[in-house]
Amino acid sequence: MLLAPHGLPKRLSRVNSFGLSGLESIRVLSGLCGTSLNKISGAADMNRQDRGQRTDDGRQRTDNRKDLWILSSFLLVMVTVGIVAVFLWKTCAPKEAIAQPGKVVLRSSLAGSWYYADPNVLTAQLDEFFRKADTKVINNVIALILPHAGYAYSGQTAASALKTIDRKYKRIIVIGPSHHTYMEEMLSVPRATHYETPLGQIPLDTEFIGKLLRFPVFQNLPRAFEGENSVEMELPLLQYCQEGFKLVPIVAGQCSPQTIRKAGSILRSLVDTETLVVTSSDFTHFGPRFNYVPFTENVPEQIKKLDMGAYEYIAKLDGEDFLEYKRKTGATICGYIPIAVLLSMLEKETKVSLANYTTSGELTGDFSNPVSYLSVVFSGTWANNPEIKPLHNNPELTEEDKRQLLTLARKTISYVLQNQRVPQPAELGVTISDAMSCPRAAFVTLTTSGRLRGCIGNILPQQPLYKSVILNAINASLNDRRFSPVTEDECKDIKIEISALTSPQPIDSYDKIRIGTDGVVLRKDGRSAVFLPQVAPEHGWDLNQMLTQLSLKAKLPPDAWKESTSFLVFQADTFGEE
Repeated sequence: MLLAPHGLPKRLSRVNSFGLSGLESIRVLSGLCGTSLNKISGAADMNRQDRGQRTDDGRQRTDNRKDLWILSSFLLVMVTVGIVAVFLWKTCAPKEAIAQPGKVVLRSSLAGSWYYADPNVLTAQLDEFFRKADTKVINNVIALILPHAGYAYSGQTAASALKTIDRKYKRIIVIGPSHHTYMEEMLSVPRATHYETPLGQIPLDTEFIGKLLRFPVFQNLPRAFEGENSVEMELPLLQYCQEGFKLVPIVAGQCSPQTIRKAGSILRSLVDTETLVVTSSDFTHFGPRFNYVPFTENVPEQIKKLDMGAYEYIAKLDGEDFLEYKRKTGATICGYIPIAVLLSMLEKETKVSLANYTTSGELTGDFSNPVSYLSVVFSGTWANNPEIKPLHNNPELTEEDKRQLLTLARKTISYVLQNQRVPQPAELGVTISDAMSCPRAAFVTLTTSGRLRGCIGNILPQQPLYKSVILNAINASLNDRRFSPVTEDECKDIKIEISALTSPQPIDSYDKIRIGTDGVVLRKDGRSAVFLPQVAPEHGWDLNQMLTQLSLKAKLPPDAWKESTSFLVFQADTFGEE
């Protein structure tokens, strides 16, 4: 069930700790272009160090100017709420812990709430689920759809499908939807070696994950796994009935059909006969709690009819019509993206069986806000497809791409000031290329007469580059708290600079950091901090001085960087208006 609140990403400061952020909403940001300005939640942002004077806050403003101030103030309130919520929520997030050199463990954050933390009690519960499962063995099982609610609600339904398997797998891929972290046109995989639940540690297939990360559609967004039930709830079930497998956990963001097909084709080229794919999804979330009440009479029967309508397309392996059915009915199937990815991977000869179906309403007798659970079994063989050769993870921007992005940033600022609405690129006459559509983080910097007028951006890729530019152009012009919002009259005097970042990559030693070339993220003991590539040169720091300052900004001792610390590095392609 979709019970947890939306995740709260972290606000970033160029010389402050990597770890505070504004409130973000999947529903708001997935519809970024074309939404009204007052619906924009703050994305993760980074403010450059103050290099200019604040503009005069006492100047006279037009009525439209006052409206923008009101909207900006609302956003800043939301950011403050987000910061408080992060502080309170942070203790529940799974932690990446360096247990020994080279070993990074993702630890359960749901044990004790969504399922039993005591391994003996948990095993006894799973014993009972599998004992009661009235299903027969199915030969050549290659994939499953399993629910991901608390085991008291969906555990029996999941066990019904798992009990059909009579073999062991060397690799199990679990694809779940992101409930908390905003991602667009991308899927996230972790840079870790193990995932730990009360039943023990599962080794990750780091080689397989490494192959996925060669493709822009697969990124490493650490927050994606924090408190994400869609992946974790499948793990104790798999540990109970499978042994000796390696895990590939994947969290899917909001993806277009094109991205779904791309992800499916990549996975299809990498799986083999020793691979099981598990897609994680609950089905209809009905009732006012989920803002979905398409009918008020014969609710149990109508919910089942709605769910079986979706299953009909799944049984036909028809991903396109499944997505269309979801769109037309508005069916609140949270894992529809992972399901569509799976359907794009399967051969036409694959057989489909419905293992079990129930709803929380049937279990509790309360149909005011029920959630549906299906478990589905796919049997057959994986096609022996040649491995797809990856393109460069961050396709190079052409000079025309850069010109278009600068135009996009400038026209977005003017359009928002005039219309108080976020425009579509087509409305601005901007052409979006493939390189501009790849998931990529970006900063937008505004200067006036050489002085900083605003700078906001993000480090981790959460959406296509062009959308990062749109969002950060708006935030740099209206929501940089060091400055008053930009006015229409100022636009003609402002110069725009964009920094398109590469995906952060781990390094095994700080000696590999290149001053002036690499941006750096430092992580240790649950704390982290980040510097952009240009910070060290601007301050005249050498490597040791930069790492000392980075440790201090992470609120660590000045020499904390010298041992038991992990580092990520990234680069920036920076370009601006003449």
